[in-house]
Amino acid sequence: MLNNHHSFINEHSVTGHLHRAERQAAQTQQSPPRSPAERYNTNHKLVMHENITPHPQRLVQPQADSPHILIVGAGVIGLVTAWALLDKGYKVTVISKGWANVGQNHGDRLTSQIAGALWEFPPAVCGSHVDAVSLEYSKHWCMTAYWAWKHIADDAGLSREAGVRMTQSNFFFPQRLSEDNTKCRKLLHKMTEIAGSGVEGFRHAGAKLAEERGVNPKYEGGIMDGYELSVPVIDTDQAMHWLTNLVLAKGATMTTRTIETDLLLIEQELRTEFYADAIVNATGLHGGSLSGDDSCSPLRGALLRVVNDGTTFPKVDAALSISADVSEDNEIIFIVPRTDNILLIGGIAQDNQWDLDLTLDTPVIQRMRQRANEFLPGLKNAKLDPAYPLAQGLRPARSKNVRVERELRRVDESSEPSRIVHCYGHGGSGWSLSFGCAADVIDLLDEAIQGEEPAAMDYRI
Repeated sequence: MLNNHHSFINEHSVTGHLHRAERQAAQTQQSPPRSPAERYNTNHKLVMHENITPHPQRLVQPQADSPHILIVGAGVIGLVTAWALLDKGYKVTVISKGWANVGQNHGDRLTSQIAGALWEFPPAVCGSHVDAVSLEYSKHWCMTAYWAWKHIADDAGLSREAGVRMTQSNFFFPQRLSEDNTKCRKLLHKMTEIAGSGVEGFRHAGAKLAEERGVNPKYEGGIMDGYELSVPVIDTDQAMHWLTNLVLAKGATMTTRTIETDLLLIEQELRTEFYADAIVNATGLHGGSLSGDDSCSPLRGALLRVVNDGTTFPKVDAALSISADVSEDNEIIFIVPRTDNILLIGGIAQDNQWDLDLTLDTPVIQRMRQRANEFLPGLKNAKLDPAYPLAQGLRPARSKNVRVERELRRVDESSEPSRIVHCYGHGGSGWSLSFGCAADVIDLLDEAIQGEEPAAMDYRI
């Protein structure tokens, strides 16, 4: 059941169990309405330099009886979770079929390295976040991550080491958000939540934002509205290398392994082998295969990489986006400065496409480039990065969106509650939600180790 082959299979499901009645009971006392800032910005359970530190020294040293956590998966979710656990005094082992690669073989990069890694308030521009419960959680998770990444970006030394900096993120719309229709009401509600969330640099600039950013004001019938905010943007190759080294420096053990089966069926075997008190499933796209969850699927994405040094077109120093839920054909504009001299151009969101066989000549990639050229006219002169012109990967999508939840099933009716915590299905938002999800994972691990019954996400909201 454990081997070194790159394959994952789904095993038969296991009989579920009822949640505790008191967890299901509705609250009779209703709390007064809270503002977005109160809901998403006041209870950061992971706060940089308070209970988590970006430096190699742990905040809390492990004791002989400290719990040992086994994390399966070494993408941004697995590594940030490991980091947070280590700083709380846990012992941590990370197992993964692969690790962040920053060499010349671009095909070996993890999904976390392919990501655009521009912080976003949900739903993300790829338009894959539709579950109401998950969306409510995500609005909290993203703010925890916002401040964590911002603290790193604001420290000049850490910013260089980790590849994290702040940039202005601009969103454009073909309608005025004040128009009275369903789509505009939804978009206006999101903008209002962003404005009240506590993010820095928010400005509702209207149609003039296109002119300010050199965007074609007549794109797809005309840019009619727009707003901007200051957000973290992450050089994923640099950041994944930094995260891996940080987690190692804090004392984690890392082992290359591939898991092929439902974790519940091999939970005791894994816990015995690794002397683990609990397990975290942070395997991204394969999270469903390891949890008997058939609602997971790939959402294929691709990004062109062009030289952004100001030589062939005016240097782009801010992110420019039109999200999938804005355009009539669900196509995305996603233009993001990755480093000082590389600009990302995207994007696409192709559901249930497993193959990574896109090329520069593939029609969908050519259309993606043409959209960007029409949107930001200077890009028609952009030169592709000769070393790495096209990045492509599979976002870990899930029909119910992000799952941060304990294992609800049991092997049989007489068994104790599982000590597995799942954290997968982040779609295109892994970097944006990372620290917030890690904080909830730690709470769920504490519950599991204490022997409490698990509760579904719906009952914890």
